[in-house]
Amino acid sequence: MAVRRVVPNVQSSDVQKSREFYGLLGFEEVMNHGWIMTMGSPSSPTAQVSFMAADKTAPVTPDLSVEVEDVDAAYEVMRDNGAEIVHPLQDEEWGVRRFFVRDPNGQVVNVLGHR
Repeated sequence: MAVRRVVPNVQSSDVQKSREFYGLLGFEEVMNHGWIMTMGSPSSPTAQVSFMAADKTAPVTPDLSVEVEDVDAAYEVMRDNGAEIVHPLQDEEWGVRRFFVRDPNGQVVNVLGHR
């Protein structure tokens, strides 16, 4: 299973303050859908952090996102091994295919692939 990147998802009630704070560390905004905003390092594009108040289409806000090469294969592996699927595999309007799974520590992981 090939992992492309891992992004922490920080719950934020004030995305503008988060943008300003992480901007001081050299991050720049790379995506903003209103309900989620991602900042990345200009020198290392896979070094990213996302901020959201709540997930737009899921019942919970994930703790982190893992982008994989084949999200369908990752879903099958998790399901076949009895992992708790928190949000079903589906295509989202903003260009990703994803599902949420709970890890052994109770963290919710957003596993995704870009379409």
